[in-house]
Amino acid sequence: MAQVSFEGVTKRFGETAAVDDLTLSVTDGELLVILGPSGCGKTTALRLVAGLEELTEGTVSIGEQVVNDVDPKDRDVAMVFQSYALYPHLTVAKNIEFPLRQRGVDKEERATKVKRAADTLGLGALLGRKPAQLSGGQRQRVALARAIVREPLVFLMDEPLSNLDAALRVQTRADIVELQARLSTTTLYVTHDQVEAMTMGHRIAVMSEGKLQQVATPQSLYNRPANTFVAAFLGSPGMNLINGMLVESGPSGTEPEGGPGPGTLCVAFPGASVPLPAEVAQVVRGAGPDIVLGLRPEAVHLSSDGSIGASVVIVELLGAETHVICTTETGTRLIVRQGATAPRPAIGESVRIGVAPDPQAYHLFDAATGERLGPS
Repeated sequence: MAQVSFEGVTKRFGETAAVDDLTLSVTDGELLVILGPSGCGKTTALRLVAGLEELTEGTVSIGEQVVNDVDPKDRDVAMVFQSYALYPHLTVAKNIEFPLRQRGVDKEERATKVKRAADTLGLGALLGRKPAQLSGGQRQRVALARAIVREPLVFLMDEPLSNLDAALRVQTRADIVELQARLSTTTLYVTHDQVEAMTMGHRIAVMSEGKLQQVATPQSLYNRPANTFVAAFLGSPGMNLINGMLVESGPSGTEPEGGPGPGTLCVAFPGASVPLPAEVAQVVRGAGPDIVLGLRPEAVHLSSDGSIGASVVIVELLGAETHVICTTETGTRLIVRQGATAPRPAIGESVRIGVAPDPQAYHLFDAATGERLGPS
């Protein structure tokens, strides 16, 4: 096993910084997922570890060794690509043993290691076939077997499930998690799919435009996103974000019946005023006034006395749940997640949206910087 470390790593292509001052450590035996949209620098970061790209600045270390100038073949890493990269003219067995041949491992040892790797991934009956005779899932398992047969210090996986259909992705990601746990090999896994990241990673490193936005456990990222980018990107669907202002409700008698009491801190925007629980208000009082209110789709609900007015645009039926997609009078989109048995509104219907009373349902961000204000 080995730790992988990025220290102030930058990679430029011309004037563009694909990776910008990245400092990140992956601990021994950890499965760390690098998550972000296309073009955020996540694959470039992986290729820097593999030695397939040269650094512009900083250092990359594997274990105690700085590998900036180490040849890729001497870094003791194994990479699994999105495209499988299997040799079409070779059998499964020959594909798996290929890295061992390159290392000059003797024939008997090669056969033993190939059988062990194939059995680990359920490929024992397929060793005589060629890639064209395999399904997509089987080809991906061959690529994984070719990686583990080397017994490397580090696995590098670059969107290995993106070519599989939805059902096969679910099964294969479970296989990878189980395999990594059994082998305890340090693993960097790159994906743009936040469901993969949430279900697979011990920790997730979120990147955007070459910069690291936040690194934490999946639940910590979901519950306490560091900024509006992480809040919107993580979650299926992502967090609702509403631009508003921090205001205090007026004197007694000036508020509508059932509204917040005088002095209650609220987030106000056209057509709505959302009162904040006392625990949240005390954290952000004095901030703003411009602010972004974040609400997860499961933290809002349709209610006749809800504080937010909106119009239903789309109703998505997803089996176990329903997503009601609405827009406010200013065009802000809000998604309400509800159970499949809940009454479904009609498209075009005017609705009221309420917020769960739990203080944990509220996320407040600085409107200028996008950084989280609270609650902590």
